[in-house]
Amino acid sequence: MVARRFHRSHKERYPHTIRTVFFLVDIPPSARADHRKGLLITAIGGLVLTIDIPVLRLGDGDVWSVLLIRSGGMALMALVAWASYRLVTGRRLVMMPGRASWAVALLYGVSAITFITAVFNTSTANVVFILAFNTMFAAILSWLFLGERPAPATFAAMAAMIVGVTIIVWDGIGLGNTFGDLAALCSSLIMSGAITISRAVKRDMGFAPLVANVLPALVALAIVSQSGFSIDHPGWIVFNGLVIMPVAFWCLATGPKYISAPEVAMFFLLETVMAPIWVWIIFLEAPTSATLIGGLIMITALVAHSIWQLGGGWRPIRAKVPRRPM
Repeated sequence: MVARRFHRSHKERYPHTIRTVFFLVDIPPSARADHRKGLLITAIGGLVLTIDIPVLRLGDGDVWSVLLIRSGGMALMALVAWASYRLVTGRRLVMMPGRASWAVALLYGVSAITFITAVFNTSTANVVFILAFNTMFAAILSWLFLGERPAPATFAAMAAMIVGVTIIVWDGIGLGNTFGDLAALCSSLIMSGAITISRAVKRDMGFAPLVANVLPALVALAIVSQSGFSIDHPGWIVFNGLVIMPVAFWCLATGPKYISAPEVAMFFLLETVMAPIWVWIIFLEAPTSATLIGGLIMITALVAHSIWQLGGGWRPIRAKVPRRPM
């Protein structure tokens, strides 16, 4: 009885403390198990995603040939997953719920084209650091179109990340990487638009990013039919489209069922940190000093912002998180 009165009085006086201290005591064992499960699944997805760009580079092909095989493979896996679900469960799964889903798919499809374009026209470090800005783009678009005003801490993170992106892009101008840097920035913005629409309609858009790969595959097919197919090691690209990306995004899409959005977002940062390291080890492509400085500013801002969000108390709820273009 005394403990209950203390718990109630402490909760009234310190509402934020009660969420971070007493919540861990009140959480049932099943929820803790789900939380550990979510952390494991999301960690696997984040780690697998880190090898996406290095594998694309190992394929050693032209932009459109790589896009054709990669997007075609992912679209095929989406169809296989849909058919398998229906065969196993006997229930019909709606892949594209409503008109908004087609708008989301269109945006994801365009972002896939700009993403591959960026990979082949600027350094890996520049691509992953600039793509990390999609979190802030999503916050800005949600504020403008959904009326969700960001917290002051989010504004501070935005300001820091704008500084980081500016340093990276400005350095790219001097190195001739401007086109690739701008393609990465466009990919980040377009993807954020897809996230904002998904949030606005609040429908299950899980298949939309996969169906979206039909568009870049068709565009790439039209161009390759004229220019010719050119990939020195196509096995790497097939492996990327059929295995790496489906596994990575299945894990990252499943994670929010068990852990909070800020926790999932932290695992997305694994690619931002690890992809340049893999490329440096495999291809000896070292990031420039300006890229490292700008990237460090962005990562610090993202990590600090995620930790701040986590400080508000963990909740075992479903949450949408920013997705990287596929």
